[in-house]
Amino acid sequence: MNPWTVQAFVVILAALLLDLLFRKLINRVERLAGSSRHHWDDAIVYAGKRPVSLLIYGQGLLIAARILQPHTAAALFRIEWLQLAQQLLLVATASWFAFRLVSGFEKAFIEHRRAANREFDITTVSVLARIVRIAVVVTGVLTALSILEIPISGLLAAGGVGGIAIGLAARDLLANFFGGFMVFMDRPFSVGDWVRSPDRDIEGVVQKIGWRVTTIMKFDRRPMYVPNATFTTITVENPSRMTHRRIFEHVGVRYDDFAQVKSIVDSIRSMLQTHEDIAADETLIVHFNQFGASSLDIMFYCFTRTTQWIEYHRVREDVLLRIGEIIEQHGGEIAFPTRTLKIDSVPGALERQENQPS
Repeated sequence: MNPWTVQAFVVILAALLLDLLFRKLINRVERLAGSSRHHWDDAIVYAGKRPVSLLIYGQGLLIAARILQPHTAAALFRIEWLQLAQQLLLVATASWFAFRLVSGFEKAFIEHRRAANREFDITTVSVLARIVRIAVVVTGVLTALSILEIPISGLLAAGGVGGIAIGLAARDLLANFFGGFMVFMDRPFSVGDWVRSPDRDIEGVVQKIGWRVTTIMKFDRRPMYVPNATFTTITVENPSRMTHRRIFEHVGVRYDDFAQVKSIVDSIRSMLQTHEDIAADETLIVHFNQFGASSLDIMFYCFTRTTQWIEYHRVREDVLLRIGEIIEQHGGEIAFPTRTLKIDSVPGALERQENQPS
């Protein structure tokens, strides 16, 4: 075996050993960073873990190729190609490191905010991180094209005609992309919001807002993937941003309790105005509403202070029970559907009854 071949194999073997040593070292640093109170060091370790391995392997192969270059006529080992490969390796490593660094900082920022119990818009953070990652990729590609001396203007001119065909074929994809951009700009909802649409069978909690689709987890725990372009043509309701929840009900008392209706209405109104979980500064209505088919109907309309679903039902239950107690305290009863049947006497029925044998 030629000595330069042995040298090339030794260089490649050294690169493998160096990468193994680096992996052990970075794993130890990763454990130390994970045990610290700060999240930013985790992002830096995460960013450099794989790109550095790429740099070690790539550099080892390039050094081995330089050793073999004077002793081979293969075009692949020409010095010009090796210099281009060296520059492209550095660009690829730097771009990959920056790409992963942005992802690491995004994750670290979210974890830091959650650990500090600080409010933040996760959708904004995710979208900004995506924009920066796209900028990193575009910068890396443009730098690589510049190294390869490929004119960007020529590519743009060549892509003009093809871009029209691609644009027509991908108009739905572009519509979804711009739909996602409009969701980010208008912010009708964010990740974690409960949304629904009266125009479509869409209701659930927003799990993720992507470039093409938005993932909504329905209340039966089935995920729904809605194209972003849909949100530009439908009405979206965001109950998560409500300030109060409404209680709007009717209760009926018997016609026999007509004399107590006024005092019952006043007591219910007073109870709601002083209830600790009812927003007295919002619209509050209690009135005798109508003469029903079998009851005197009292309407009450108010808002709870809480917007949480479970807590709302607890307050609603308490209000209904108190109203029932008020009606009982005034000697009334809650009416239930009744029907009075009037039967006229049938001619001859009495005679037939008298003529029956005893």
